[in-house]
Amino acid sequence: MTKVSTIGFDLAKNVFQVHGVDDAYQVVVRRANVLAFFAKLPPCLVGMEACASAHYWARELTELGHTVRLIPPAHVKPYVKRGRKNDEVDAAAICEAVTRPHMQFVPIKTEEQQAALMLHRARRLLVTQRTMLGNALRAHFAEYGTIAAQGQAGLGTLIVAALDAGDATLPQAAREALAMMAAQLRDAEAKIDALDREILACHRADADSRRVATIPGIGPLIASAMVAAIGDANRFKSGRQFAAWLGLVPMQNSSGGKERLGGITKMGDRYLRSLLVIGATGMLRRRRGETGTWLAGLLARKSAREVTIAMANKMARTVWALLAKGGVYRKPTAELAA
Repeated sequence: MTKVSTIGFDLAKNVFQVHGVDDAYQVVVRRANVLAFFAKLPPCLVGMEACASAHYWARELTELGHTVRLIPPAHVKPYVKRGRKNDEVDAAAICEAVTRPHMQFVPIKTEEQQAALMLHRARRLLVTQRTMLGNALRAHFAEYGTIAAQGQAGLGTLIVAALDAGDATLPQAAREALAMMAAQLRDAEAKIDALDREILACHRADADSRRVATIPGIGPLIASAMVAAIGDANRFKSGRQFAAWLGLVPMQNSSGGKERLGGITKMGDRYLRSLLVIGATGMLRRRRGETGTWLAGLLARKSAREVTIAMANKMARTVWALLAKGGVYRKPTAELAA
């Protein structure tokens, strides 16, 4: 074991599988003994699949002097031996994948970056629950012939009606169920507001996030998520590579010198991509009446949805440029003239 130079580390909750090369061996390590096990090894290259706990272990092993590389699980799959699937095979595949010269790795996130992203994930979960509760409240009231107007105003009237204990037009059991859902909906809205304040505080405390927010269509929510998820923007060679990482470039099916481009790949982080598309959609509504600009020319040839995706791609490239090269957003000369 003293000759080991590369290790494939298959993560789990309690029992971890270690595969080493040069002094080929397979070892099972329990969670409580992981750090003691790696502390006895000389500094080596450790590969792990990027997952929920991978960043924690990467930071811990880095402090022990090891070089840690996080690999996207989809990039490990081609190295898994056929015919069987177990922790030993997975560890061996990770060990093989981490040594490939053109392998793409996931940057190790700091505790602060993980905390910022946790705010966004918690907010997204609560927004989903709020939508589910609102739809359920509308549907249940409709069963008794009560239909409210669209939007938050109509939903607000249903919440008030659900919490009105003196309403005798509904059965007692129905009133209790509706009151529980309405209270849960109000609680979700209050928690979303609290998370918005936390995200805004993180945004204001981060210089990079403030610079990204100068881009039209990007506010504190999108800027803070982008900065926390990207980390070091210089790991991308260009803005196009960053847009491809987000899945905002056309999918290719080319052969024999003929280029065939389809819809966007939708690879990468779905949350970041959706935020950019929502921001681009809002900006398109505000700028639809422009003439003589890049956007106006695009609208004359493409559908609104295609234009929205193109704007999201452009916003992603601009985000990369600001994070990689510094500065703040400056409006293009052509748009200023128009």
